[in-house]
Amino acid sequence: MTSRRQFMMTIVPAAAALSVMSQARAADAPKVDEKDQAAMGLGYKHDATKVDAKKYPTYKAGSVCGNCQFFQGKAGDAWGACPLLGGKQVNAKGWCSAYAKKA
Repeated sequence: MTSRRQFMMTIVPAAAALSVMSQARAADAPKVDEKDQAAMGLGYKHDATKVDAKKYPTYKAGSVCGNCQFFQGKAGDAWGACPLLGGKQVNAKGWCSAYAKKA
C-alpha cells in the first residue's frame, strides 16, 4: 500500500521532468514553412502585417501568434510551437485564421 505522501513524492518530480522534456522537444521542432499544406490551409504568415485582410476578414491588427491561445512559447519568445501545425514552431509575429486571443 502506497501512502499519499509517497505518491506525491514520486509523481511531482516525474511530472516536472515530463514538462521539461516536452518544452525541449518544442524548442527543437522545425519552423513551419508558409508553403506547408496545413499552413496554407490556415492562411499562416510569418509576418502578420502581410496577411491579406480581404481574404481573411477575421484578421485584426495586433492579432499575432505570440498572443494566441495556441502559441506554446513563453512570453517574449520569437518562435513557439503550435499544436494546430503539428507542433512546428511559428513566428510570434505571425498569424493564421485559427487565431484565438489568450484569455
